[in-house]
Amino acid sequence: MSHHDHDPVFNTSNNLHFQDVLAQSLQNPARRGLLRGGLGLAGLAMLPGCASMVSGMAAAPSALGFPSLDKSLLDNVILPPGYQYTVLHATGDALDSTLPAYSNKGVETDDWSRRIGDHHDGMDIYYIDANGRYSEKETGRAVLCVNHESSADAHFMHPNGQTSNGVSGKKFDQFGSWDLGSRPELEVLKEINHHGVSVVEMVKTPQGWRIKQDSPLNRRITAQTPTRISGPRAEIDNIRSFMVTRWDTAGAMARGTLNNCGHGKTPWGTYLGCEENWAFYFQAAGTGTGLSPKEVASRRRYGVAASAPAAGVQKAISQGWHTVSATDDRFARWNLAATGANAERDFRNEANTFGYNVEIDPLAPNSTPAKRVAMGRFAHEAAVCSLPKAGEPLAFYMGCDARNEYIYKFVSTAVWDPRDVGGGLVAGDKYLSEGKLYAARFDATGQGEWLELTIADPRIANHSVYKFANQADVFINARHAADAVGATKMDRPEWGAVNHRNGEIYFALTNNNAANRTPSKVDAANPRAYMDLDGNKGMGNPNGHIIRFKESDSKSTAKAFAWDIFLFGAEEDSGDANLSGLSAKNAFSSPDGLWFSKATGICWIQTDDGAMTDESNCMMLAAIPGQVGDGGKVTVKNKMVVGGMEQTGTQETFMGAALGDAKLRRFLVAPKGAEVTGITETADGRTLFVNIQHPGELSKPLASGEAPQSVWPGNQGYGVQGRPRSATIVITRQDGGVIGL
Repeated sequence: MSHHDHDPVFNTSNNLHFQDVLAQSLQNPARRGLLRGGLGLAGLAMLPGCASMVSGMAAAPSALGFPSLDKSLLDNVILPPGYQYTVLHATGDALDSTLPAYSNKGVETDDWSRRIGDHHDGMDIYYIDANGRYSEKETGRAVLCVNHESSADAHFMHPNGQTSNGVSGKKFDQFGSWDLGSRPELEVLKEINHHGVSVVEMVKTPQGWRIKQDSPLNRRITAQTPTRISGPRAEIDNIRSFMVTRWDTAGAMARGTLNNCGHGKTPWGTYLGCEENWAFYFQAAGTGTGLSPKEVASRRRYGVAASAPAAGVQKAISQGWHTVSATDDRFARWNLAATGANAERDFRNEANTFGYNVEIDPLAPNSTPAKRVAMGRFAHEAAVCSLPKAGEPLAFYMGCDARNEYIYKFVSTAVWDPRDVGGGLVAGDKYLSEGKLYAARFDATGQGEWLELTIADPRIANHSVYKFANQADVFINARHAADAVGATKMDRPEWGAVNHRNGEIYFALTNNNAANRTPSKVDAANPRAYMDLDGNKGMGNPNGHIIRFKESDSKSTAKAFAWDIFLFGAEEDSGDANLSGLSAKNAFSSPDGLWFSKATGICWIQTDDGAMTDESNCMMLAAIPGQVGDGGKVTVKNKMVVGGMEQTGTQETFMGAALGDAKLRRFLVAPKGAEVTGITETADGRTLFVNIQHPGELSKPLASGEAPQSVWPGNQGYGVQGRPRSATIVITRQDGGVIGL
C-alpha cells in the first residue's frame, strides 16, 4: 500500500460529515423538495446567484487523440504509440560539475545540499527572457522547480540502509518507528537535505530540454535553508511569538521546508512549495516539562509528538534526526521537548515553523524564501490560484491532506494588477501577507459556503477545545479554527486544480478506509462504501473520487459555491461501485495529482494507489472536463462486509456527465511501486514534464539481499543500475505535435 494509506486521523471534532448535513436537509421542506424533486445541479441556475454557473465555458475538444493504454505491471514508463520520454533528472544528480556523478550505491560523502532531492512531486516551469527576467511567454531557456516529498526510501541513499543505534540495514519511514538511539551524522544530513525544492536551469536543444549544470540559477532549498516568517502587519509580532526558538529568539526567521507535495504557481511568477506531512519528523525526547495544556492541544490536533514515549517504550514516530547530537542545533531542533526554562532556550516551537506555503523566487537565487502564515498552517496539498482578473482579489485553493480534514481558500486583500508580473517576493508580500482565510462547508443540496476563520467569530473566540489568543493564533492553528466554525470533514483532499477555461475548481479525494466509510457512514459527497473482491481487498472507498465546485458569479470573493462529483475511481468489474462507467481502458484508483493544460484544456489525473496495484501500476489519465451541473442526481447502491455481516444501503449524490472512453483515457503507466505525481507543460503544449515518485516503494530492506521491487530508471539506461530513483521525465510526440489531441 502507498505510504499515504497509513495516515492517522487527528480531527476528532464533532463537525458534521455530509451524512449529518443530509439528514438535517431532509427535515427542511424546501430543501427536501429540492433533493427529492429531481432538480439537481442543472436546476441550480434557477436559484439566486447561480445563473452564471452553467454558462461561459470556452470550447473544448470532443475527444482525445491517442489510444488508451492497457494496464501494465512492467518496470518502465509506458506511453501510447507515437510518444516517447527521456529522463531530465533523477534523485542524486549533481547540480555542479565539481561533484561526482551519483553512485546509486549510497557511498556519497557530500551532504546532498547540491544534489537533486528525492521523491519528486509538484513542479512548475518559469521562462527566462533575453534580459534574464521572468517571462510568461515560452523561450528556449527556463527554470524548473520540483518539490521533494517524503523520505520513505532513504535507505537507498546509504550503503546498507539507514542506521540506528549502530545497526544498519533496516527500513523505516516517517510513518513507522525508529529505535531510540543515535544515528550517524552524514546519514542524517543526507536525509535532511534531500527534502525541499530543487531549482534547476534547463535549456531547449535540438534533442529536447536538458539540465544546465553549473548554472548560477541552480539552487537547493532544503530543510536547513533560512526562511522568512511573513504575515499581516497587524499580527506579525503575535505570529513571531509562536516561532521563537533557541536559533532565533525573535521568531522572525525559520529554517527549511519539509515534505513538499503539491505546489502552486503565482500569477506574478513565483513558486509555492506546500508543506504537507511535516508533523512526523519531530520527537519530544527527554524529561523536559513546561508545555501548557494549550500547546499540547495544538500539537495533538496536528499529529505532532506532544510528549516523550511512555516508560519502557523504545520507539518513536520520527526519522531519529534529533539523536545525532544534543548540542548541535542542526539536529537538536528536531526534539520538541521543553528542556529549557523558556522557548528561547529550546526548540519546543520548532513545529510551529512548518505547515505553510513557502514562496520561492526561482530567478533570484540569493533571495530568502518566505513562509506565508496568513494562508494558514496545516498539511498543505497544493495552492492553486483562481483566474486572475485585473482589479479583483486573488483566491488560492488548498487541501489539507489527511482523512477528515478540510478544503481551504485564501483571498488576498490586494486586488490583482498585471503590472506585478515578474515582481518576485515583493509582489508576494503584497498579495500573500494580507488576506482572509476560509474553510469550506458543503451542503447536501449541492451548494456550499466558505466560512471565514477570524477571531471576530464568537465560535472561534470562545472555542472550548482550544483557546485562541489572537488572529495570529487562528492562522497558526487553522485546523482548530475550522473545527470551531463547523467546516465539513472531507476524505483526504489532495491536489486541487483550476480549469482555465471556466474557473471551476477540482479536488482529488484520494480514498478512505472501512473505519470511516461503511454503508451506514456514507454521505452525498462521499457516497460509496464497498469492497474490492479481488487483489488487495480494500474496503470503504478504496478507489476515491474527484469533486469539483463553481464559485457563485465566478467571483474569487464568493461566499457560496455549487459542487458535484466529476469522476469516481473504480475497477471496471466493481459493479455498482463503478458509477462513472469505467472500462478496462480507463479504470483508475486513488486520484492524487490534478492539473489542467492551458494549451489543450485537458484535465490530467495522476494516481497514488494501493487498491488496484494487483492489476496495474499507478498511472496518469487524460480527461476532457465538462462543467459543474452537466450531469444529475444518482442513487448509489452500497454493499460491504462490516463486522462479519453484510451491510447494504443507498445514498443520493450529484455527479457530472459520463465521459466514456472518448473523453477519458489512460495515457501513462508508471514503473513498479511508483506514484505518478507532479506535471507541467511548455506553453505550446508539445512537451509534458511528469514526475515519477518512489519506484520500488515496497522493496525489502537492503540487508535482506533481495533485489529491489523496481530498478527504474537504471534499467532504461539512465545512470548506474541497481537501485530505483525518483525522476522527472520529459514526454513528447515523435512527430512533434501537441500532446493528447
